[in-house]
Amino acid sequence: MRDVLVAILLVSGGAFCCIAGLGIYRLPDVIMRMHASTKASTLGAGLILTAAAVHFGVMEVVTPALTTTAFLLLTAPVSAHLLAKEAYRTGVPLWAGMWLDELKSGMPEKHSE
Repeated sequence: MRDVLVAILLVSGGAFCCIAGLGIYRLPDVIMRMHASTKASTLGAGLILTAAAVHFGVMEVVTPALTTTAFLLLTAPVSAHLLAKEAYRTGVPLWAGMWLDELKSGMPEKHSE
């Protein structure tokens, strides 16, 4: 039963990592690419680390796996948000098909020093 759970976790984690890679390759602008890479790869890496923790089942593996997963869940969304905000502020071109820009009026201008 444990082997089946580990296999399901590994396959689903690998699938999410592949989806993240496809999103980075196929999506049209930097904001969408960061969204794909942050959401899917964080979930994929978390599932793979959980599979390792379940497979080995010893504290020397479980503790770093859970700590790494928690670190990913805490840092990846924050860093992606800050990178996307700075990319928008510096004028990185957005997708031409974007029809709603909610940040246009609320974002302060970048001042060069």
